[in-house]
Amino acid sequence: MPEPQSRRGLARGAFLLPNALTTGAFMAGFFAIISAIADQPVAACIAIIIAGVLDGVDGRVARLTGTQSEFGVQYDSLSDMVSFGIAPAVLVWTWSLAHLGPPETVAAKLGWLAAFFYAACAALRLARFNTQAGVADKRYFQGLASPAAAGTLVAAVWFSETRGIDPQAIVWVMLVASILLGTLMVSRVRYFSFKAWPVGDRVPIAWIFVMLVILVLLAIDLPAVLLTIGVLYVCSGPVLTARGRYQQRMRRRRERKDHADS
Repeated sequence: MPEPQSRRGLARGAFLLPNALTTGAFMAGFFAIISAIADQPVAACIAIIIAGVLDGVDGRVARLTGTQSEFGVQYDSLSDMVSFGIAPAVLVWTWSLAHLGPPETVAAKLGWLAAFFYAACAALRLARFNTQAGVADKRYFQGLASPAAAGTLVAAVWFSETRGIDPQAIVWVMLVASILLGTLMVSRVRYFSFKAWPVGDRVPIAWIFVMLVILVLLAIDLPAVLLTIGVLYVCSGPVLTARGRYQQRMRRRRERKDHADS
């Protein structure tokens, strides 16, 4: 029996929805690049944050509606490259790194090379994520996720703008931050993946209270809270990795001891 026309239309609409959200994130990333070039850093920051929100929603919508596809995975990756790779790199260069020194000097070359390094690391991070999507532990990211890296970099720019901090005064800080975030993206440092949470349909009420507190703080001072969350999350990776390696060494030590005793 052929499928009713209304059911077929609903299916097409369901498949369209996550890709429409991805397109919205893509558009926000492109707008961020235009805004950064036009010397509107705050607009660029907001656009990248919007892209991050849409990027977090499209995958969940696809899973909830059963409309996941290989096309959607690849399209999402291309959108992420623009929104969280190219856009933050262009923003940090136009806002700060371009002021490292006069053109044709070594310092000036360091500026655009640091921005390129960040963008290249984002591309490598996304390529590795795609190739390991079926075998990686869903609870953790291997390397800092590109949206988290972009969010931290953008929050630093946005916070500085709201506090009236001169970009030239922190140009070397932004240079180090760009290189560090790029390196963490391609590293083997483990980060907790919020995509695997929550496991069930219910969550402890304490988590709801924490989310409420975060929303209140975001309403009070959005750039400062975003920067704090970003820095804490970036630092959590090395701590989580060191803790995991310590537990692994202790487990191996206990196994050798048990083997020797037996």
